Amino acid sequence: MWKKILSAMALLLLAGTGAGVWLFTLFDSETDNTLLQRTTVAQVPYLQQQPAATRGKVLAVVSSTAFYPAAVVEGKVKKTGYELTELARFYWVLRANGFAVDIASPQGGDAPRVLDGDDMGEYDYAFLNDAEAMGKARATLRLTDVDPAQYQAVYFVGGKGAMYDFPDNPDIARLLQAMLDADKLVLAVCHGPAALLQTQRTTGPSWLAGKKLTSFTNAEELLLMPEAEQRFGFLLQSALQQQGAAFSAGHRYLPNLVVDGRLITGQNPWSVWALAEATVTALGVAPVPRPVSAEEQTMQLLHTLAHQGEQAATAQIPTLLQQGGLQRDLLLMMALVSALAGDWTEAWQRLQLTVTLKQQQELNN
Repeated sequence: MWKKILSAMALLLLAGTGAGVWLFTLFDSETDNTLLQRTTVAQVPYLQQQPAATRGKVLAVVSSTAFYPAAVVEGKVKKTGYELTELARFYWVLRANGFAVDIASPQGGDAPRVLDGDDMGEYDYAFLNDAEAMGKARATLRLTDVDPAQYQAVYFVGGKGAMYDFPDNPDIARLLQAMLDADKLVLAVCHGPAALLQTQRTTGPSWLAGKKLTSFTNAEELLLMPEAEQRFGFLLQSALQQQGAAFSAGHRYLPNLVVDGRLITGQNPWSVWALAEATVTALGVAPVPRPVSAEEQTMQLLHTLAHQGEQAATAQIPTLLQQGGLQRDLLLMMALVSALAGDWTEAWQRLQLTVTLKQQQELNN
């Protein structure tokens, strides 16, 4: 979602130096993404044997906000919406495990999708190229018309658009209240927990009081958008805490899943896989085994670095390469993020992992 920006920033800062040239060599070789963009369900083994959707229905709710309000972007036209990856990956996991997924939005119809080729993989393009999935995305149900009784769970998809039309939305409030009263699952990821800000009982404290949860954190938000509080009118983590939530902030931009009874939340886009499979488990089904992607394995490597140190992470590289690969581009991007945050020790450790990974890949070839 911001790989190009950070990469360009780093290269500009290093322009005219040997370090800039060296840094450039650490990126993965450029590949033709044409075939990836044409991926269909039939080409993804995990999706080839989709069972009939007989285990019930789940509702995914996406934002209808297509543009930032002009007043907060100095009159410029800036697009926003929901994150396609956060919808697609959840959708496929639920479908692969026998659940139907409907898609709704505050306004209904073709909700605005945010597509970032740097972050998209085969599951995301398979969604874009699937007639049934895109038929639902282009004709989302209007929230006013949704009957909560039809669904076993509701999933609030992230994307910055959610910060504008999820809080204080009476249709979301009605949907949430119905799900809570029936003790059904409530799920949200990244900016999706903005929907939870209106979960107020008619009397007494907020339903969020004491609830363990997570969302896109203040640290993640402000690093890439220093003016976020002015642009949105609030910071999501702070707003959730103000309603009494027991907020769990994981490591910056690494997967983080929090389960508290019937509430399951994920911190950022990289938390979607875990959230989707936790949803299947909470619905009483053992998730179908799914091949782990190179992106996920790279995040696992970064998690090892953060919690066990550089030596343990370095030792893990050969095993992860055998199990499905790693992404140098993602490692390097995360090193640049650390540098941007002023965490030079972490930046250096991530850069060293990138160098080690490149060396290991060259030996394997």
